[in-house]
Amino acid sequence: MRKSKIRRMKLCNWVVVMAACFFLCSTAACGSSGNQPQDTSAIADLVGEPSDYAQEENWLKIPEITHEVDTFYLYPTSYLDEAENAKPICGIDNEKVQDRARLIYENQATAYEESTNVFAPFYRQSNIYQVAGMSNEELEEYQRNEQRTDVYAALDYYFENYNEGRPFIIAGHSQGSIMTKIVLGEYMQLHPEYYERMVAAYPIGYSITRDWLEDHPYLKFAQGADDTGVIVSWNTEGKGNKGQQNLVVEPNAISINPINWKLDDTYAGFEENLGSRIMNEETGTYEIVQGVADAQVDTERGVVICTAENVEYAPEALFGPESLHSHDYDFYYVNLRENVKARVEAFLKTK
Repeated sequence: MRKSKIRRMKLCNWVVVMAACFFLCSTAACGSSGNQPQDTSAIADLVGEPSDYAQEENWLKIPEITHEVDTFYLYPTSYLDEAENAKPICGIDNEKVQDRARLIYENQATAYEESTNVFAPFYRQSNIYQVAGMSNEELEEYQRNEQRTDVYAALDYYFENYNEGRPFIIAGHSQGSIMTKIVLGEYMQLHPEYYERMVAAYPIGYSITRDWLEDHPYLKFAQGADDTGVIVSWNTEGKGNKGQQNLVVEPNAISINPINWKLDDTYAGFEENLGSRIMNEETGTYEIVQGVADAQVDTERGVVICTAENVEYAPEALFGPESLHSHDYDFYYVNLRENVKARVEAFLKTK
């Protein structure tokens, strides 16, 4: 029934998939960007000099203000350099990284544009090919190098110069979601004046765990479709990943169902999906397609199980045999877009 439609259309441009599905890192960092620092005085252990976010070229997107709410979006890994002498962390001005980030923005961040003004900084990133089997704990610690320095500097500049007191969402995917998790766990704790205006956080494609939430009791995971001030996250897999190692899935993880917005294992069928955003190879444009993906939370593993067929899985060596990491956004694109709208409307009603 759905197979012929899916066969005619490639479910995701693999160039975008490769960029979107990787967040990984290495064991050494390159030098500073050479740009001027912003106000990061509240945090003493930043690594290197932050990039200068007063320079517009250091932003992927600075929008016109047409909404009452903003989104601060952090793209996933776009640094894919196989050269033996490649830097483990890229410079902010790496043109290939910036080009990939723009492609990913179109694939993901546009889901936030209907309801919010989306700001997206360029930031220094870990190189995918430098991964050396790090644990989640090691990886998250590594991301606290120049990557964290840039993200914090971008946040400082955004809040001081662009936000103007509006409520906001912070969102990401994969490496961008690791950075979002770091922001939630540290930056927002140090800036309660900002955190109180957070509509929601969407660190999609990386684990939020019960243990981590216990360590950060001021944070709370979403319980439904329109609660606010909450974290909304999921990792998407096929059934064949059960028991397999997946670098974005941690023990004791939590995922919410991106179709019915439930935490339990209530199944959401293909017909309940409002639409997936799929690249049409023939036209080179995105289309909203019905009936591509279903969703059911595996409450034990803390992931969303999807039984879509004729899909391209993420590389098995990193994510297991049936990881749909690269489809966390596009499979549930319209549902996410509508969920952002619902949470924004709910937040504004309280103000």
